[in-house]
Amino acid sequence: MSNTFCVSITNCHKNTDKCTVGFVVANAALGSDKETVAFLSTDGVWAAVKGEAEKINEGEPFAPLKELIDKFVENGGKILVCSPCLKKRKITEDQLIKGATAVGGATLVEFLSKGTPCVTY
Repeated sequence: MSNTFCVSITNCHKNTDKCTVGFVVANAALGSDKETVAFLSTDGVWAAVKGEAEKINEGEPFAPLKELIDKFVENGGKILVCSPCLKKRKITEDQLIKGATAVGGATLVEFLSKGTPCVTY
């Protein structure tokens, strides 16, 4: 069984619920002692932009998105952000939150090629 886990998040502004649930699951994976990566692509890249997560709060029973992201990073989760998706949206790397790293698709492929399970929101 793999000791790694990937949560692919493709939504943020277009579907805030999916973004929130994605980070809930990512935190749960960390709590299960899995090395966990949140890979943000397409609309999901907005979750890694400074000031954007603060705008999203689904309400009970979910914590605000910023709180979920902060907890994820503080507990060792890695946020990988699709570099071409950032460029398409004219988002620069200096706009990313602490703990988020812009990467190409090859980084995700390398992580998944080791048998890492992945879910998408």
